[in-house]
Amino acid sequence: MKSFLFDQANYKFKKSLYMGMVFSAFSFCSAANFIANAQEEEDETRLLNTVTVTSTKREQTLQDVPVAVSVVGDETLLKAEIQDLNDLQSLVPSLRVGQFQSTANTNFIIRGFGNGANNAGIEPSVGVFIDGVYRSRSASQIQDLPNLQRVEILRGPQSTLFGKNASAGVISVITRKPQFESKSSVEASLGSFGWIRLKGDTTGALSETVAFSLSGNYNKRDGYADDLATGTDSNQRNRYGFRGQLLINANENLELRLIADIDSLDEICCVAANLIDGNTGNAIRAIGGKIKSADPFSYEVYNDFDSTNDISNSGFSIQADWNLDGMNLTSITASRSNDAKSNQDSDFTSADLIGRNYNKTTLNTLTQELRLTSVNPESDFDWMVGLFYFNESVELKNEFEYGADFRSYANALSENRYTGFETLSGSPAGSFGRKGDGPTEEMGQDNTAWSLFGKLDYKISEKMVATFGLSYINDSKDAYSRQKNTAFFSNLDLTQIGYVSVINGLLTAQDASLTTNAARVAWIGRNQTAYATLQQQAVAIARNRNAPTAAAPANPLNALRDLQFLPKTLDFPNSVEDGSSEDTNTSFILRLAYDVNENINVYGSYSTGFKATSWNLSRDSRPSAEDFTPSSTITDPYTRTVVSAATTSKIRAASDITVPNNLTVGTRFAAPEEAKVIEIGIKGAFEELAYAVAIFDQTIEGFQSNVFYGTGFALANAGEQSTKGIEIEGTWTPDPDLTLTLAATFLDPVYDSFVNSASGDISGQTPAGIPKTSISMSANYDFRFNNWNSFVRGDWLYVSDTEFFDNQVNNGLIAPGNYSREQSLLNASWGFVTDNEIEIMLWARNLLGFEYITTAFPSVAQQGSISGYPNQPRTYGVTVRRRF
Repeated sequence: MKSFLFDQANYKFKKSLYMGMVFSAFSFCSAANFIANAQEEEDETRLLNTVTVTSTKREQTLQDVPVAVSVVGDETLLKAEIQDLNDLQSLVPSLRVGQFQSTANTNFIIRGFGNGANNAGIEPSVGVFIDGVYRSRSASQIQDLPNLQRVEILRGPQSTLFGKNASAGVISVITRKPQFESKSSVEASLGSFGWIRLKGDTTGALSETVAFSLSGNYNKRDGYADDLATGTDSNQRNRYGFRGQLLINANENLELRLIADIDSLDEICCVAANLIDGNTGNAIRAIGGKIKSADPFSYEVYNDFDSTNDISNSGFSIQADWNLDGMNLTSITASRSNDAKSNQDSDFTSADLIGRNYNKTTLNTLTQELRLTSVNPESDFDWMVGLFYFNESVELKNEFEYGADFRSYANALSENRYTGFETLSGSPAGSFGRKGDGPTEEMGQDNTAWSLFGKLDYKISEKMVATFGLSYINDSKDAYSRQKNTAFFSNLDLTQIGYVSVINGLLTAQDASLTTNAARVAWIGRNQTAYATLQQQAVAIARNRNAPTAAAPANPLNALRDLQFLPKTLDFPNSVEDGSSEDTNTSFILRLAYDVNENINVYGSYSTGFKATSWNLSRDSRPSAEDFTPSSTITDPYTRTVVSAATTSKIRAASDITVPNNLTVGTRFAAPEEAKVIEIGIKGAFEELAYAVAIFDQTIEGFQSNVFYGTGFALANAGEQSTKGIEIEGTWTPDPDLTLTLAATFLDPVYDSFVNSASGDISGQTPAGIPKTSISMSANYDFRFNNWNSFVRGDWLYVSDTEFFDNQVNNGLIAPGNYSREQSLLNASWGFVTDNEIEIMLWARNLLGFEYITTAFPSVAQQGSISGYPNQPRTYGVTVRRRF
């Protein structure tokens, strides 16, 4: 611990730790001032800590849960105008949420760990559950769920509680059950950018034993980004949904809860702005294209067609709770389906370079959880055992096509060598960069997993409890990828063609008369030894992909290789790669919790977590170096001699596999990741003050890194990634009408070992995108306004700056733009309830209009240029609600 606190190299991180220690000391001192009063008026203590937590699989107050967990209740969600999980991070600094090129691509990160966006083969490291049902992919839309009760965010591995891959943490969203008392509400909101939101719900009794609830929502907003080429706006909202529930009290010991929901989304999203206008920008302008260069916060872009998202979700679940003798049995059965379609102008310019990037992903999921929990307040043992079953099919189709301007663009980049080479190579006229050509891919996987999990709490004394939790997981996947590819130029073997050009040049240098094939063959017959030497020279030059030097000349066609960004991939399963994985793991938690007194408790724990193999279902899914040696087989045109450096390749040795030209190594999958966390914490609750402090050291071995590099995703295992840190949460009510909160997270993340990343060996480097400091503060004041119950609230979020890329070359490219990922966001709201019980709230998010870039990436087919996503600008509105 001493080395952790005092031996850190980074001064800013040390400073952040000291801030945390100062706050902790303040909390302890403040706590001491309240102990006397708390002991005298025991029943009035913990007034701030009556929040119920159920993600631990039994109802407990927040104070009594010896786990690092944040809870955001319904009142806070309403007053802070939390519209989705992306907004939730303004209240929970340990949570980071990123949205990328489509509404369906959302990435959740807790304590610096998280992945899963943009690649349907990757389950997130952060598990999302809604009313106990696991959502295997992005599920960020909480604003349209009716009667939200609370959102719980658990940090660290949670397999022993949830029985599912959750190596970094869990987000659990809980809505209210149907009520037997008749209640209804209607709500309407108007806001900036033409925003309209309508919601309504009703609940009541159908009989003495059956209650129902029905709800509907409609959410529409114009986009806040203007497309100057198409005339439309981007980053819209256009979604609706319906949800119905039945609560059946079959008898005094059995309760059934049935939920069915459907929602739909059809939006133009998401704007990607130019950050760095590289050398390719001039080529785009030369063919008549337009780029809004390096001006992301103008929210003006040029695209030649609108990027669309069409998503539909539906599902149902049945939860049964039996109250048995001394225990409760819970069963949750759920079936869900998700269909997501998108089409994107992936070059993000008005030039028609990429004519189509169409994706269709279909997910069908079945889950079953059985859980038995003890109920015996007199016993020294509390236990829970469970079984979780998961079955999912993933089907993905992608169509990526050249646009009408790509051929002209390639000529502008290559000074007309692109189509000039078409003639010289004898290729069919017009075959290079033809509109509509490109890869069509079909990918998918079937995933079956089951787990046994449970935990035991043993009350060693009245003040001390020991916990042991265990989870055994078996996870099997069968994946596939098939591709058809009509990108003619991308599939040409420039190494082979370059060899022919080089050998002819070397022959001419030997004898200027060797200009015909007949003359060359005759010369070779007379000079076989000399020709063997020329062959070796020509092979070395053809395979040299570097820029030519006097010492090492290179293939003269290398300048055209950057235009071969859509080569054919190798289908799998094949005779070498079976496309299957089966993983087993046993995770556990050991914890000791101690009640110092009625107000303060402390705990220490050691836990492990697990996430199974993830398959790379993207265009960049390629065989590993173990199976393939990426070296072209060169055939001499005059002797038919085969010169190959790939004799050790399993794939090349397989007689039934045809190796595509330009195939390089990559990853088919990332092996499992395993988490280990040491954590100590303290929680205190008093009449006016509640706080929690956690200090942790979290490591994930084999972290599954998924990095976009321009046309595909590189999926790879980091040897080890770790994060040490402190989390602080505090709530202080100096006056019954005033509530102040502070939450802060200070992290020291590092790639302890990552030799084979997409950016090379980055061991010892700080991971990009993980802020070292995140702080949120809020103030809520309740008062009377015109004799109406009123409130005013302010929330502030600060997130420190981070690198945009793990790749230092890309960081060098973006550096001249002086862009930042630092955030300093102020949100505010004011509301009141009129005499006729109409609730009115005025609100604003990002009130001061702070600007930052959320994510940056290499521009598609534009080497040297960088694109990125600007944050949402200031938004504001009014919400009117009536309950009856």
